[in-house]
Amino acid sequence: MSYNCIFLLGPTAVGKTAIGVQLALSLDGEIISADSRQVYTGLDIGSGKDLADYTLQLSDGKRVQIPYHLIDITNLSHEYNLFDYQEDFYKAFLDIISRGKLPIVVGGTGMYADCILRNYDLVPTPENPALRAELEAKSYDELKALLIAEKADLHNTTDFADKDRIIHALLIERYLKSAECAAYRAARPPRPAVSPLVLGTTLPRALLRERIAKRLHERLDAGMIDEVKGLHENGSAAGEGGSSWSRLMQLGLEYRFVSEYLQGSFGALGTEEARALLFEKLNFAIGRFAKRQETWFRGMEKKGVVIHWLPQTVSVEERVVAALQLAASL
Repeated sequence: MSYNCIFLLGPTAVGKTAIGVQLALSLDGEIISADSRQVYTGLDIGSGKDLADYTLQLSDGKRVQIPYHLIDITNLSHEYNLFDYQEDFYKAFLDIISRGKLPIVVGGTGMYADCILRNYDLVPTPENPALRAELEAKSYDELKALLIAEKADLHNTTDFADKDRIIHALLIERYLKSAECAAYRAARPPRPAVSPLVLGTTLPRALLRERIAKRLHERLDAGMIDEVKGLHENGSAAGEGGSSWSRLMQLGLEYRFVSEYLQGSFGALGTEEARALLFEKLNFAIGRFAKRQETWFRGMEKKGVVIHWLPQTVSVEERVVAALQLAASL
């Protein structure tokens, strides 16, 4: 084969997990998740872990468990980041190939996939209390001007979202230019060679909107509101303690909107009106998120990542067949 792993990318609600586990079954593979929220324990319904999908029943009645990695590996007391993911990915990748298996990366967090496919040069950023205190004393406008002056690549405008984001970006930028960082890079062991076959899957826009709405109804009926309430009251792991509303809202989409609902932002709790407004706003937000995911993948293609798009058919089986045919031809 010309590749040593497969990446399966696509927006939310298109059936990536179902396709990925079938590919793993056929190609003797194991799944590596590329989802920024499924790394957390306790974020089950809202993040769409669907762990039951990793168990397949074969035609002879036997059940097969497809191994998966980078799911449920931390809790909400830790703010998992892109550097963490890159480090954990390479560990999982090496583990899988050492056993003669094929890593199959499945997910919709474009930056997680991109940091591997385009080999981002990420480094851990240590705490610098003195510099942080110095920066916190400055105004938002002063901080923004500093970041513009010091950072060569400003492709990520979310750095300007608030003072905390700008300070975080400046701390990283200052560290990247330090002798300490240079020493870290010099001592870092070489990364394993990743030679990917990148597959993409999506659906026609109208069908995708239908799938998003249907899945949202299912998640609400499955207890997503109670899940978020439990995370606020108890946290995502034993002994962790409850997670603040602001921490849950950082997770975005389901966790942000349900947190707002539970705080009464959509009306009296438990009423049909409040729940209907939650569904309306969240359904719209997920639809916009799916469009942003597709835009990100198109951006990856413009930057040189070759994505082989599967046919836009609702049938998972047909897309699996197309993926296997493509995999066999390369």
